[in-house]
Amino acid sequence: MMQITRHRLEVADLLAEVQSSERGGTCVFLGTVRNDAGVTSIDYSAYEPMAVEEIERILAEAHERWPGSRVMLQHRLGVIPVGEASIAIAAAAPHRDEAFAACRYVIEEVKTRLPVWKKELRGDGSEKWVEAHDHR
Repeated sequence: MMQITRHRLEVADLLAEVQSSERGGTCVFLGTVRNDAGVTSIDYSAYEPMAVEEIERILAEAHERWPGSRVMLQHRLGVIPVGEASIAIAAAAPHRDEAFAACRYVIEEVKTRLPVWKKELRGDGSEKWVEAHDHR
C-alpha cells in the first residue's frame, strides 16, 4: 500500500487493506482542504523517505496499542484543491471503540510528528507557509 502519493486518495483501497471477518468495526477519517481565508488549494511537500518511516512507526504503535486492529493511511503531496482529501485513514478492529481510538490516535500522531510542510495558496495570488500542526 502506497502511503505517500501524488494522486487522488482511494478510500476503497484502504478499506480493502484493513477489513477482515475478525474486525467488525471500521472507521474512516478524511482530511480535506477547506476554503479558509480565501484558500483555493494547499501545496503539501515532504522528505518522502523520512515521512514513510514515521508513518510506519505510527502505524506500528497503533497496532501495538490495539493488537486486533489494522490501520492504514495515505497522505497526498502536491497541490490539492479545496474539497479534495489530503489524508485518508482507515482503521478496523474487532469492536468500534478500538477502531475509533486507533483512527484518532493515528491522525493526532500524524499531525504532531509527520514531516510534511504545507503552503496555502489563495485566490488573490498570495501564498503562506503554515504549520501542519496549527489546526485541530
